[in-house]
Amino acid sequence: MRKTKILLISLSLILISFGCSDFLDEKSDLKLATPDRLEDNQMLLNNYGFLNVEFASSGETSSDDYYLTDADYDGLSFEESKRLYTWMPDIVAPPIESGNDWSTCYRSIYICNAVLFNMQDKNFTGEQADNIRGQALALRAFRYLDAAQIWCKAYNPQTAGTDLGLPLRLDPDMNIPSVRSTVKQTYDQIISDLQTAIPLLLPKQISGMRISRAAAYGLLARTYLFMGDYDNALYNTQQALSINNDLMDFNTLNPNADYPIEEMNKEVLLWTALTYESHLMPAKIPDHIYQMYDSNDLRKTMFFNKNADNEVLFKGYYNNVNGPLVSVATDELYLMAAECNVRLNKVLEGMGYLNNLLAKRWKTGTYVLITAGSQTDALNIILKERRKELLIRGLRWSDLKRYNRDGANITLTRTVNGQTYTLPPNDLRYAIAIPEDIITLTGMPQNPR
Repeated sequence: MRKTKILLISLSLILISFGCSDFLDEKSDLKLATPDRLEDNQMLLNNYGFLNVEFASSGETSSDDYYLTDADYDGLSFEESKRLYTWMPDIVAPPIESGNDWSTCYRSIYICNAVLFNMQDKNFTGEQADNIRGQALALRAFRYLDAAQIWCKAYNPQTAGTDLGLPLRLDPDMNIPSVRSTVKQTYDQIISDLQTAIPLLLPKQISGMRISRAAAYGLLARTYLFMGDYDNALYNTQQALSINNDLMDFNTLNPNADYPIEEMNKEVLLWTALTYESHLMPAKIPDHIYQMYDSNDLRKTMFFNKNADNEVLFKGYYNNVNGPLVSVATDELYLMAAECNVRLNKVLEGMGYLNNLLAKRWKTGTYVLITAGSQTDALNIILKERRKELLIRGLRWSDLKRYNRDGANITLTRTVNGQTYTLPPNDLRYAIAIPEDIITLTGMPQNPR
């Protein structure tokens, strides 16, 4: 135990040092601190304060899930945050010493790489070793998937082989130069990590803080959904649902509670949290979104309340005071199964998944099964319900990118202090600028503008 504590402290100090300007080239010799026991490596992955929190918030901040008043905007702590909110082409990441999405992403990837190195170096075998290796692979894939939504274009099969991807760091040796892969290589790595991890992981872990086989299937389904590969997205969604298909009945929740949705509820496959942002806690919701909910739809009272200024505030956080959940939950699985079935022209099956979800969201005795007259109608209904169910869940930015890739032509507009800002569909700014200090340090190409 003493050795494990020393190791965690040492690794924490290394990770804290990533706040300096030479983040990606920090010299380290992992062999000096290689854990000797399986339990030590599990302890590294149990460091939830590094691995399960501070997922990228730049996408949600850039999305149309919420809005800021002029006073809110003026009160943002960093000028870079103001630039991000108004879709500026560069200088949109706070200083690395203050913590930004890039540093927290690669900090977690470093821990996963360290564990994978240790497992191979010590030649650990057996069920426990497999489970640890699977956790490290799946968590690394999750971080790369999260990062790809921020710093890469939407996956497009015609251009993925040349579009700029992420620097794929697969080794804890920080002396290895960082080189940007392609988008195809990025997604290939994510898929490979998850496919390798799935048979190694336990179907359900002893704690919801540890990634499980069900969660890995869900993340693989999400990956394929973002790619537009609906056959594979549906298959992996169904695999996840075969392990956990539980849904909360919103009739059992208390709408008067500060946070009506219980943390670690039975829908959550893995507890993870978006980086805490004051403008997203509580988020101010546009009235047109609030009006999308029927009076008998319990999400209207479980997700929202109004302040003294009659502004609609979001309170439907699956993590309560810890804010937005970003990992897959079963409600997302139902919506992915619905969407994929309909996109594959299996309309009845798709609407069945949607109705099973919504029956748990409406007041008892008021819900009427929804039917659709065509594939197009069904898809429109499902995507509208996805918008309503997964509000402030870190998914809207990815959805906007894939919808526009497929021709939705959604234009975003904001007005701040009398000035209007616009983000056209498929704009290059949908691949957010990598922090400039990282570009300077590594020599990697910046996202085109």
